[in-house]
Formats: sequence, structure tokens, C-alpha cells
Amino acid sequence: MGLTASSTGTGAVARGLSVQKEQPGDLIVALAGNPNVGKSTVFNALTGMHQHTGNWTGKTVSCASGICRRAENSLIFIDIPGAYSLLAVSAEEEAARDCICFGGADAVVVVCDAGCLERNLNLVLQILEVTPHVAVCVNLLDEAAKRGIHPDLSILEKRLGIPVAGTSARSGKGLDVLVRRTAEAARETYLPCCVRYPQAVEDAVNILEMPLGNLLEGKLSERWAALRLLEGDPKCLDAIASFLGWRLEAQAAIQPPLQQARKCLEDAGYTGQSFRDTLVSSIYASAEDICREAAPAVSPPRRQVTLDRLLTQRATGLPVMLLLLALVFYITIQGANYISDFLYSVLFRFGGCLSGWLSGAPWWLRGALVDGAYRTVAWIVSVMLPPMAIFFPLFTLLEDLGYLPRVAFNLDNAFRKCGACGKQSLTMCMGFGCNAAGVTGCRIIDSRRERLIAVITNAFVPCNGRFPALIAIISMFFAGTAGNMAAAGILTLIIACGVGMTFLASGFLSATVLKGVSSAMALELPPFRVPQIGKVIIRSVFDRTLFVLGRALVVAAPTGLVIWTLANVSAGDMTLLAHLTGFLDPIAALFGLDGVLLAAFILALPANEIVLPAAVMAYTASGALTGYENLASLKTLLTANGWTWVTAVCTLIFFMFHWPCSTTLLTIRKETGSVKWTLISFLLPTICGLALCFLTAGVARLF
Repeated sequence: MGLTASSTGTGAVARGLSVQKEQPGDLIVALAGNPNVGKSTVFNALTGMHQHTGNWTGKTVSCASGICRRAENSLIFIDIPGAYSLLAVSAEEEAARDCICFGGADAVVVVCDAGCLERNLNLVLQILEVTPHVAVCVNLLDEAAKRGIHPDLSILEKRLGIPVAGTSARSGKGLDVLVRRTAEAARETYLPCCVRYPQAVEDAVNILEMPLGNLLEGKLSERWAALRLLEGDPKCLDAIASFLGWRLEAQAAIQPPLQQARKCLEDAGYTGQSFRDTLVSSIYASAEDICREAAPAVSPPRRQVTLDRLLTQRATGLPVMLLLLALVFYITIQGANYISDFLYSVLFRFGGCLSGWLSGAPWWLRGALVDGAYRTVAWIVSVMLPPMAIFFPLFTLLEDLGYLPRVAFNLDNAFRKCGACGKQSLTMCMGFGCNAAGVTGCRIIDSRRERLIAVITNAFVPCNGRFPALIAIISMFFAGTAGNMAAAGILTLIIACGVGMTFLASGFLSATVLKGVSSAMALELPPFRVPQIGKVIIRSVFDRTLFVLGRALVVAAPTGLVIWTLANVSAGDMTLLAHLTGFLDPIAALFGLDGVLLAAFILALPANEIVLPAAVMAYTASGALTGYENLASLKTLLTANGWTWVTAVCTLIFFMFHWPCSTTLLTIRKETGSVKWTLISFLLPTICGLALCFLTAGVARLF
């Protein structure tokens, strides 16, 4: 869930992935595999930093390419989306299928988990029907060994008839062998094993293979094309037509044998879904037969079973989840205070020096650059950076540990009751990092109806840009002398309310504009893994914290200039900022806010990180952002400008539930292809937030 430029905003939408050979001897290799088999770890270990990310042609699904040069072999790897099958049901699986079947790769490496080889071989056997240039990477051998699983790779290679290499990619073991065997798979021709279907299916395939061979001229595997014609999946046939430039099933030479083959299947009772079920069951039977000899089943370790029971049972799963969330928030709040104090002292002291250096400049230039742009940036760095720098590594540790799929399991039933898909829980977790990334992650949901529900409701959970302000307001007005533990508990309750609102909004959409029945979800619970703390910290700091901070700073400096200008340019006897906030004051008062806060939220549309800095800057009479060395002095400023506990509560509510940032809105527009759904995504959380603020303020006035 890295929040990089390629995973959020405009970086998350269509950019074609063009893979070109740099040298005549380069080999292009597609890297395939089920989710959670360490495929990306293998890719990163092989390619290092020599990577490029883009989208597979015609798909809004990210693929990455990278170069690996070892010994005499030079390979260009394409890390395609994880897929359980080539019988595609999602955008990711369609992209994987298209890359493997039509991408023109010299070879395909299928990464498998040594601990659950039987399930992974399902994909291997399907790819072998497409091309014989396949190598199998049996990864995670070290983890499998800890569970008493020791697959026999020589038997596996003999049964499959293709090169097999064993790796432990996290430690780098076996990668040289993998590169060598992959080159062999690309340059040599093997006779791989073949899935044997019932006789009627084999007869139907045999009828089609010869005429298909004449038509395809080696562009596609005749056996694979025959199975797809008999299956009749329109999306797959469209993909074949797009690759060939003409409709395969419409060719006159194929019509008579196709009718004969279908008649053969009908006589044997294979029609529609029953034919597809037969294909799937035959593939699984072949995988089971191979693994019976190459990797006998072993019971999972008792510790894994005990932990899963604790983390997924109804009585303990949700309480443990809330306790872990509270612990993460407590560590974040506790640690952020020290870092924030240090950064404040350094940055604002430098601001004084900067102002002195510009003492000879015109007052308006010095004010705009120092009081406007620089101090806004300094505030963002000193107040917003510390929580992100702590929260992201902690969240990534839970991700690497394998805990997040357990969270999805716990929330699956609740989402299904709302008419949504259980996978929405995963995209919701991504939203805690960045709502734009959460929206992009909704591609994993197969149903368009359920995908739209997940997209529209993703902003109901706070992104990283809202966390620091939430923490500051809670600490100032509600935690009091109880300290950081109380602040963490209150923040956890607020997040739980956000999740609850996600359920309510999903149920509302499912019952109104997006009616339908929730679909089934196949969720894999990967084994627990010891996180690689060093890599987690580096990835969190560079891929997430610094990226998000950089995005905020790009917006913060211009916003600081705008606010400074509004606060220092007069129209009549008042500044432009006073005119704006005065106009908004009566409207904001209905919702327990004031004109400054409402103006700050509007000005912070590009990035939620700057709402509180913009408000603080507007509250100062000179339009300059004054430094506040601690939350106590900031609270003094806010209360002096009319803040009460009601203002604080309504501000928290509106921070939680208001329009998504412009980056998220742009991503929604690209993902849905619709202005209508983008507008609904803007209005739904905003209306909910305003309604809750109105009710809160109204009830408070009664007392």
C-alpha cells in the first residue's frame, strides 16, 4: 500500500507500460503468481531500483518493469498483477491474462508459495496451456521449512516438465539459480505436462485444434484458443479479437468444426457453467495429483492456528483490532510530541534568520515569502510530519506481519450485511494512508456496483492528512490532564465512528442508487511473517511519509501566499480575508463552526494537511502564521477567537466527514469515468458531516 506518485492521484490513472529491449540479447519475462506469494519481493530483489511503473494497455491496473543483469543473462521482468486464475473475473486478472497470452514475453515465471503449492499450481497449469516457455519459482522455502513443509523440487520439475527453482527472496537465496533457469525456459523448448480433461472435452478440443492452427499461424496456442472458444467468455473472446485484429469465432473456416465441437459437448452434458466447472475441477485435480507426490500436505503449526483464532473469532477479533489501533495511535501521539518540539524550534528560528536576511526587501515581498509561504511550510513540517513519520512505519509493520487480511476477515460480514463486498475493508484500510490510493485499490472488487460503493465511501475514513489535526484538537480540548493515553482512546473511538459511517453510507447506497446483492469474496489469510524492520522504515519514509509531505508542501506554499494576500489586501475598511470570513460566518454558525474554519476547509481542497495551518494564519490579525511552541499556546489562540468545546467537536466531525481532497476527486473521476459519481463522492460525506455538525450544535444550544 505504498503511497507513491504511481499509486495516487494522476499517477494512479492510465499511463501505458512500454517495455523495450535495451540490448539484442535481452529477454522479456512476465512475472506471474497468486497474491501473497512474495512475487513483488522476488521482483524487487531481482531488479533493485531499476524499475518503471505504468499501466497495462487498456487497463487501469499498474504493472512494473525492471532490468536484471546477472552473469551472462540480461532479463527484463514485468511484474504483472497477482491473479488466482487466467479465467479472469477482475481487472487485475484480465491484465495478467492479457500480458501472459498476448504480451509477447519470451518466458513466464510463475511464483508459488512453497507452503501452499497445490493451490498455486492451478495458475501454473493454466499458463502451460498458453506457452511452454514457463519456469516455476517456488518461493518462501524458509517459511515453509519452519512449518515442516519441504517440497521436492526435482519431483515437481519432473512432473511439470519445465524448469523449477527454489528461492527465499527476502534473504536473496536462490535468485541466481532462478535467473539461470528462467533464461533456459526462454531459450529452450520443453514438453510440459498437460491437464487431461474428460474425454468429451478432449474430443471437442481435438476437433478445433487443426483448423485453429491454420488460422492462428503460431500467434496463439491452438489448445488454449479451442478451450476459450468452447467456453465462450465474451471478455476473453474480445481480448483475443483485439490481439488478432479479427474475430476468431466469426471466421468461416472455424464455424463448422466449432458447431461440431459444441454438439459433442452437448451430447455429453457439458453446457454453460457446467463446462466451466469441469475445466476448473480438472485443473485442480491435476494440481492435487502433482502435489501428492511433490509436496505432501502438512498440518499448520499450532501457534498459527491459535493466533488466527484469537484474531478472527467474533468475541476477540474486534476487541484486539481496536486495542492494536489504540496502541498505534498512542505511540504516534507520544512520539510525535518530541519530534514536533524539535522541528518547531529549528524551523521557526530559521524563519527569524530568513526575515533578517530579507530586511532590505519591500515589506510585501518579505511578508509574502516569510510570513506567508515559509511559515506555512514550517508549520506543515513541524506539526504534520512527526505523526506521519511514526504512523506509517507502524501501519506498514502490521501490513508486513500479515494482520490486515485478518482485519478484512473480521469486517467482511458487516460489509456483506450492508450490501457491499468484503474486499471493501481492504480498500478502507488503504484509505487510512491516502484516500486516492484507497480509491485506486477498489479495482480489486469485481462487481462494478460494489466497486462504486467502495469508491464513494472511501473518504469516510480519515487519511494521513487529517490525522495530525485530529490529534491536535483532541489533545487540546478533550484529553486534558489524562494525557496521550486518553487522546489515543478518543481518536480510536472517532475512527470507529468513521468505520460505522462507512457501513451506514454503504447500506444507504446499496438500498437506493446502487441496489443489488453482495457477491462472494475469496480471502486468503497469509501466514504471519516477521517484518523486515529496516526495509519497512525505509519504505515508509521514502515511499509514504516524504511523498505525502511533499504533496502537502507543494500545496501549502501557494495557499500560504493566498491567505497572506487576502489578509493584507484591503477593500474598503476590511481585508479581503475579513470580507470572506464575514460572509461565511452566519452559514458556518449553523454548523457550530466559524467563517475562518469554513474558509480554511475550502482553501484546503488540494490537501487536508493545511486546514489547521490556514485557520491559524487567518486568526492572526496580521495574516502571518505565528509559531506556537506547544499545544497550550495554540489552544489559547483558538479560545481567544471564540472556540468552545462545541466548536472543537464540530470541527472534529467536519474533519472526519467532508469532501475528499482534489487529488482523490481526480482519481475518482478517472476510476469511474463519470462526473455523476464524482459529484456523489463529493456530496455524500459533506452532507453527512454538515448534518452531524448541525445536530451537534443544535443540541448544544439547548443546554
